[in-house]
Amino acid sequence: VPQIDNESISLIMYADIPLIKESTLDKLIKEADKFGISLLSTKLESPDGYGRIIRKDGEIKSIIEHKDATKEQLIIKEINTGFIAIKSKLLKKYLTKIDTSNKQNEFYLTDIIASAVDDGRIVGSIITKDKFEVAGVNDKVQLAELERDFQKNQALEFMRQGLTIKDPSRFDCRGKLKFGQDCTIDINVLIEGEVYIGDNSSISPNCIIKNSSIGKNVSILPNTVIENAVVGDNASIGPFARIRPQTKIGNNTKVGNFVEIKKSSIEEGSKISHLSYIGDTSVGRNVNIGAGVITCNYDGSNKHKTDIRDGSFVGSNSQLIAPVVIGENATIGAGSTITSDAPNDALTLTRTKQSTFKRWRRPKKDK
Repeated sequence: VPQIDNESISLIMYADIPLIKESTLDKLIKEADKFGISLLSTKLESPDGYGRIIRKDGEIKSIIEHKDATKEQLIIKEINTGFIAIKSKLLKKYLTKIDTSNKQNEFYLTDIIASAVDDGRIVGSIITKDKFEVAGVNDKVQLAELERDFQKNQALEFMRQGLTIKDPSRFDCRGKLKFGQDCTIDINVLIEGEVYIGDNSSISPNCIIKNSSIGKNVSILPNTVIENAVVGDNASIGPFARIRPQTKIGNNTKVGNFVEIKKSSIEEGSKISHLSYIGDTSVGRNVNIGAGVITCNYDGSNKHKTDIRDGSFVGSNSQLIAPVVIGENATIGAGSTITSDAPNDALTLTRTKQSTFKRWRRPKKDK
């Protein structure tokens, strides 16, 4: 305390009240600047355990702790929240006057209020109607209750701004969310970091969107995870898709169920509809990648890049062994393992000749 600048304002607050608003503290500090000292109070229907605000003719005279209060004082519903703003030179002065003349034989910091009144000062006050803003946390249950209240209030504010949230009690935003017009978020969606959602886009149930930008008219289907990525306009992602960091998905694209994309770019009009892994890959415009295609980008020591150029078609269950280039309008036959560049405008496949053994018989189980 001796090192505090006398001309500053000291803010006394509890460390276990996480939902206090910056705007409320600003008001409290302005009151202290005006009167020298101010406190934050609220009114509770059941104020048991809290110190009561004692007023006379509307002005604050003291704070009486619950255990020291009379029966008449216990009826008072206005309580001390623990937040006090005071000019530092007054704080230093009033701290010297605190003693232990109470039932608990303890030093009550709140006694500085009575000292200020005895000094002829008016105590400024701010009364908050939001009981959760000044609610303390003593265990994991209370922490979870406050978290849920905080998330619901965020959801309601987003809804007032025009965002459709199907159930505000099942929505979590752990960061900053910006959105355009006519956006919809369904149940159990988690927003993390900085996220932008463009006009007319929808997020289906059970999705996680982290530090990403979603374009206009985008459908994010259920159980999709998007992290540190950019999704263009008119795209469809999911269900059960995973879009990993450093991925850019262009306009009018489709990324279907059980597709994982990492550190890749997917240009306009391309489709990856089912069960594929695309890593360290550049996919051009109007490319079609069939079910079960894998870009084999890791040799056990280093990652390598795959380049799939405009208009190409990669058949189902193919493996592209990087580094490799699939040329423009190239076609890769289903079931191929491609280890060398595939030329433009040609069919490339690696497939053994199909054989049929008519006299073969399936082994029978031993009895």
